[in-house]
Amino acid sequence: MANTLLMPKATAVWLVDNTALSFDQIAEFCKLHPLEVGAIADGDAAQGIKGMDPVMTGQLTREEIALGEENPNHKLRLSEPKVRVPEAKRKGPRYTPLSKRQDRPNAILWLVRNHPELKDAQISRLVGTTKSTIEAIRERTHWNSANLVPMDPVTLGLCSQIDLDLEVQRAAKYLPPQESTGETLLPASETEDLPLGGQAVSDASSDEQELDADAVFAKLSSLKSSDPDEEDEDERS
Repeated sequence: MANTLLMPKATAVWLVDNTALSFDQIAEFCKLHPLEVGAIADGDAAQGIKGMDPVMTGQLTREEIALGEENPNHKLRLSEPKVRVPEAKRKGPRYTPLSKRQDRPNAILWLVRNHPELKDAQISRLVGTTKSTIEAIRERTHWNSANLVPMDPVTLGLCSQIDLDLEVQRAAKYLPPQESTGETLLPASETEDLPLGGQAVSDASSDEQELDADAVFAKLSSLKSSDPDEEDEDERS
């Protein structure tokens, strides 16, 4: 358990407004910079923060404040707290049960082969191993390299599928963009004039247009020849 000051900025605001303590004393007690305490006194910082009385919360006594006001070199001391705040635990290496530790080399080999983009630190977070072990498996210098078999760490229960996907996504951000290996479809404007049956499509269409024009003119000439006025003139003659 750690004896820490609760709401340090709110406490600093109250001490600036209600005591004659120096900026250095308040800064050291509240774990702030003296310039920040001066900005609070000038109204340039912590404008929306309401001051909190450390005496009411049991973190400081009136006697301790009086000693600090009389002696600028006096360092304020926290009172024994009524409530203990647990210390923040540092993240250590991932714990692996004893029954599954023998499977870690197989999981590392699977990750190295199937996800070469993963860094050693990422593999270490996933299966709880050391960088030296990962390097030995990469270079095939591990003492049991001949007997290692790649096995999915998710199947072995060394990590979850969500954790593995997150690490793969993080590693993918730093990969260079992949070059296209295959040809894409050509646009329609380029495929319209492609050869079809030994002749271009455009040539075939032009021939059809010419044939259609001849048929139209032939039909017109036949219509003219069947004009009733001409038939009457022929009868009179």
